[in-house]
Amino acid sequence: MELSNIIAGLWRQPEWDLEGAALGAWTRQVLELGVDTVDLADIYGGYTVEEAFGAALRADPGLRRELKLITKCNIKLVSERRPAHRRHGYDSSCAHIVDSAERSLKALGTDHLELLLLHRQDPLMDPDEVAAAFSALEASGKVLAFGVSNFTPSCLDALQSRLERPLVTNQVEASVLHLDPFVDGTLDQALARRFRPMAWSPLGGGRLFSGDGEQEARVRAAVAKVADELGERVDTVAYAFLLRHPTRMRPITGTGRLDRIAAAVRACEVSLSRDQWFELWTASTGAPLP
Repeated sequence: MELSNIIAGLWRQPEWDLEGAALGAWTRQVLELGVDTVDLADIYGGYTVEEAFGAALRADPGLRRELKLITKCNIKLVSERRPAHRRHGYDSSCAHIVDSAERSLKALGTDHLELLLLHRQDPLMDPDEVAAAFSALEASGKVLAFGVSNFTPSCLDALQSRLERPLVTNQVEASVLHLDPFVDGTLDQALARRFRPMAWSPLGGGRLFSGDGEQEARVRAAVAKVADELGERVDTVAYAFLLRHPTRMRPITGTGRLDRIAAAVRACEVSLSRDQWFELWTASTGAPLP
């Protein structure tokens, strides 16, 4: 799956005041920065973001051909847009996955998705049901590849055991402020299975800049020091921390600001030394290495 190293995430799109042709123009500018992959989910914006981006694609018919589209399903929110949903839950049944994918295709105005992810780990997931859904969607040409999001290594293995083709990613929370995937086996599994994970909230949900806790203060000072050494922006260094890992994870931006997306793209050209990387690690953990 040839995706860009940085992925444009649209979960905050309702906050950007960009719709229709304006959102399409923004997407063109993102493409010019070298980002051709867009991350969505059926639930984003209370089931509105896919439709908003679909309107942008319809306003610029040639745009779809230049993009790789990722969307996610299996979370069920209580919403007037989904009147059949009676409570917040997860649904990884074959019928729900296929129905969700087809709704996403209709909302986006496209005949296929490059990548479909299961959004959350479902305690009631039957891997055989998921496999049936994936097979049907692939056979019809509606989805080209599949992955997961927020899965533990054991749950991913259980699902993979029923699939003929390998899952291509696990989209997880990862940042210099959130190191769990580095130590809980998530990134080890990505290395073993040779897929590139995706990192959501790569700037700690903004806590890198505005968090007032002790960890945030330590990390902010350490990242600023490394940024000064390299002559780079603070956010570029935070992205470079993730990109330094041998999984070559793909960070997902969550901003409409083009300068911040450019800073993420710039991180692909910045290589932290081991000393700098471990300086950020120990600032995050607040403890020396063993």
